Amino acid sequence: MRGTAVTNSDDLTAAAGYSSSAMRLMDDRGLPATPQNFALWYAYFSKRLPALNSALDGLLSSGEATVASTLSDLYDRFLGQQQLDMAVYTAGQDLSTMLDDVLSAVSQANDDAEVFNAALAKSVGSLAGLTDPKAIGRVVKVLADNTQKMITQNAALQEKLEISSQEVATLKENLVDVQKEAMTDGLTGIANRKCFDLSLRREIERVAKQAAPLCLILTDIDHFKKFNDTHGHQTGDHVLRFVATMLQRSVKSVDTAARYGGEEFAVILPNTDLGAAQALAESVRAMVAGKHLRKKQTGADIGSITLSLGIAMYRKGEPIASFVKRADDALYRAKRSGRNRAIAETALDAVAD
Repeated sequence: MRGTAVTNSDDLTAAAGYSSSAMRLMDDRGLPATPQNFALWYAYFSKRLPALNSALDGLLSSGEATVASTLSDLYDRFLGQQQLDMAVYTAGQDLSTMLDDVLSAVSQANDDAEVFNAALAKSVGSLAGLTDPKAIGRVVKVLADNTQKMITQNAALQEKLEISSQEVATLKENLVDVQKEAMTDGLTGIANRKCFDLSLRREIERVAKQAAPLCLILTDIDHFKKFNDTHGHQTGDHVLRFVATMLQRSVKSVDTAARYGGEEFAVILPNTDLGAAQALAESVRAMVAGKHLRKKQTGADIGSITLSLGIAMYRKGEPIASFVKRADDALYRAKRSGRNRAIAETALDAVAD
């Protein structure tokens, strides 16, 4: 099962115990036995990540150990990178074995080629001066047999190389899948905080080389804690997925919509100036506010939700933290101004003046 936290150091008896305890806890708490949930609770019972145990103990004592959004955050923080690291290590081991096999086959082919060349030279030498048809026939037969043997060996080498090529392609696909999973928020299906950090750093490095605008939108759901307390965490998780879907539908393929943490989201907008970014933020705000929501299980009306959004544009050469802070300050201004609005960093400059 991809996503489990079983390590090579866990003996079979201990692993079975951790697995059984994890499954029992999920069953008792009504948690779905997803790979991520299993990984978290397996790691919890193995006690190899004290910080994770401390966080999960807090959830258990507060009765919030079934909140999917919180568990997803913990998985991303403690196990996502470990999973990727283990996959890369395993892939490296597999690739090393494949390369050893291929190199061995190539070396054998080289040895066979040398033997064939020697036999060919000997046969050609034997032909010199021969006039007896039978003697010539025997030499030609030896030459033909050696040639056929070489053809067969080359075909075997070609088959081995083709198999190795297929194995490498499969390995590459597996690595891509694991990397994607490690960079995806388990609850909403969009990019997680780790992916956001890497993407923002990559885009800023690109801006350093090119004269192109780069904007950032930070947004969170207004009064989300009150919404959770009123309608329950399960409905709150559906709302998080809804907002993620609205963001994902609104951006281009080169943009990155990510869950920044909790009920906060972020959108990285390459090649987008501040005016266009603010227009997009306003479009998302209006689209979310215009949706009337109902509980998935009962169909009960739960009204609408709203977003507050802050927008900033990168200033070449500035630290990443300063860029993010301006977007966050604009988001805070949107909340202080009454929520359900999109405010750009220019509003902060105007107040500062």
